[in-house]
Amino acid sequence: MEGWLTRIATNTCLNLLRSAKRRPEILTSDLSNDETDWLENVSDLSGSESLNAEHKVIAVDLAERLLETLSPEDRLALTMMDGEGASVNEVAEVTGWSESKVKVRAFRARKKAREALEKLLG
Repeated sequence: MEGWLTRIATNTCLNLLRSAKRRPEILTSDLSNDETDWLENVSDLSGSESLNAEHKVIAVDLAERLLETLSPEDRLALTMMDGEGASVNEVAEVTGWSESKVKVRAFRARKKAREALEKLLG
């Protein structure tokens, strides 16, 4: 009985480690001081106020970190549609996916990125 329980515990731990590798998370402790400060002050910035160069660099770095948490396909769909302004049809032509797959990928990628950002802010 003891060997059986040990094996179950070992397999459970290994599965958790494998899962963490497939879906990496960003922790606030992983961020630099500038990024942490930027996240804390992001609500203070109004839409009409233009960001200075330093804030833009920090925002780009944070966006790259959020994109790293996504799968390569989700990252591709999101960067092409939202980053480069490509249409669903253009993304479908480039990737060879159907238009519905492109829409689903982009929707799920936005949701995952939003959840990762909420974890950082929460």
